Order: sequence, then structure tokens, then C-alpha cells
Amino acid sequence: MIHVSSIQLMRFIAALVAMCSGTYLQAAEADPAPGFPARQMRMIIPFAPGAGTDLTARTVAQKLSEKWGVQVVADNRTGAGGTIGVDMTAKAEPDGYTLCLISASNTVNAATNPNLPFDLARDLQGLSQATSLFYVLYIHPSVPAKNVAELITYARANPGKLNFGSSGNNTLQHFSGEMFNHLAKVKMVHVPFKGTAAVIPAMLAGDVHVGFGSLIGTRAQMQQGKLRGLAITAAKRSPSVDLPSLAESGLPGFEVDQWYGIITSAKVPQNIVRKLNAAIVEAVHQPDVAARLAADGSTPVGSSPEQFNTYIRAEITKWKRLVQEAKLQLENN
Repeated sequence: MIHVSSIQLMRFIAALVAMCSGTYLQAAEADPAPGFPARQMRMIIPFAPGAGTDLTARTVAQKLSEKWGVQVVADNRTGAGGTIGVDMTAKAEPDGYTLCLISASNTVNAATNPNLPFDLARDLQGLSQATSLFYVLYIHPSVPAKNVAELITYARANPGKLNFGSSGNNTLQHFSGEMFNHLAKVKMVHVPFKGTAAVIPAMLAGDVHVGFGSLIGTRAQMQQGKLRGLAITAAKRSPSVDLPSLAESGLPGFEVDQWYGIITSAKVPQNIVRKLNAAIVEAVHQPDVAARLAADGSTPVGSSPEQFNTYIRAEITKWKRLVQEAKLQLENN
């Protein structure tokens, strides 16, 4: 017969309670928002169908649908440089059922447009940076430059002779060119177009000399010799393409990342934010998603909400600083 003292019994009960409490806490951590989501969700895309933002948003939406067994509807709400869709998200019911995929261009907009109907860093909150994507600096073959150093030398010797195309005023492509002008101490003339799709044909026709664009949009023309790639805007080289970075090509500090990330209303409760973050991070790191992203030079990120919020603020600050230091005179499209 086993004799158990009262002290041993109390210790056993205390250990059992602690074990049960630990199990409960683990379960709570595993699902910070039990019962969410319970109905259809919406992924707002403030850009046109078919763009990189659209494809990324729809890919993530599909993965969330598969994970939770509820439909996540992709909803393109274009206009005003992405402002309309973001404003809808800021004003949506803060219950976690309305998400929005933004790009780095939204932080340029936040830095340059004082009349936005929302404050990107105050009225919205980041769920996760989904991807990182560099631009390629490419030129028309008529430009006598085989590398960045030669392009800078030529541009300095011929101020105002070269122009660079972009998808519009105050876009990330526009600011990529302005950052090049500022750091290289050259003066290329900005030529805005109505969207990225119009830049490449103008470049091939010789109407534009320099451009900044995604790898997926320029790879074929570079391989055919119709365009000449000189460098990428990432901080370091990428295995996706055999080109140096602009930072290592004589422009230290040059870095432009056409990232995509997912946000929601700043009023959404933090337990729901944590659950959404975990699912988005899981989605972008799935092998089939990572493989699709790699096709255009994108890489999955999957940051925490805190990291993404800090990054959004840093990006807004960076573009405000460029406007001030380069003394840019900004215009509307």
C-alpha cells in the first residue's frame, strides 16, 4: 500500500493544475482568435487586374481560403494611385474581414500627397510584408553605356539629353529615376506614362532612353538584345538575374524595393491581427507560392505586424527625405 502525505498530495495537485494551465495557454497561443474567420472575407486590391499586386493578392487570398475553408474574395478597387482601395480598407468595419494588399508605391503616395483621406501609418496597420521585389535599371541600346559608371559619365556630359520613363508621376518608378538623378548627380528628364505597360513600347521605339521595371516585364527584351540591363535596385545581387546592384556600381545607399504587403484597419483587435499574420506568413512561404514569386525576381518575406509597421514608416520617411534633399517639384498625373 502506498502512503501519500498531505504535502505530496498538494504538490501533485499543484503540478496537475500547472500542467493543465500550460496546455490551455498553448492552445490559446495556437489560436489567438477562436472562431475567426466564420464567413467570407475580402482582399481589396487597389490596382488593376493582371498586375503583380493583383497576382500576389489573389495567390495569398487563395491560400487563406484553403487554410480556413472560407472564401476570400479578391476585389479590385482601382483609382487615384491606389488611394481608393486603401481608403475603403481604413473605413471598413474593423473586424478583420477586410484586408488590402499595398505596394511600395503607396508609401511614395503617402510621402508626397498631403491631401490623402487617410493616414497610412495611423489609420491602417500592417499584417505582414508579403514579398520583396527589385527593379531592373535598363536602357535603350542606342545609349552608349555598358554599365552604370558609363551611364553616369554619359549623363553628366549630356545634361537633359537622356530621359527616363515611369508608370506615372509620384510612382515608385518615377522616384527610382529621381533617386538615380540625386545620387549620381545627373539630370535625366522624367517622362510619365499611364501605367507600366506603356513604358516598354515607348522604350523599344526609342522614345525613352532609361527605365526601371520588374524583371518579369523586361527579361524577354533583354535576352533578345532589345533592351540592355545594367543593374538592379536591390541592396545586393540576386540569383534571379546576373546583374550587379546599383549600390555596388558606384551609388552606395541606392535601394528601391517594390515590395508588396497586406494591411487592415488600425482598429482591428490584436488577437485577430496575430491570427491573420500567421496565416499570411505561412502562405507566402509555401513552395508553390515561392516558386511563382521567383519568376519575376520576388522573394517571400513574411514579417511580423510590428516589423511591417516600422518598415512602412521608414519608407514614408525615406521618400519625404528624397523630395527635400533633391528639391523635387512634384506634379500630378
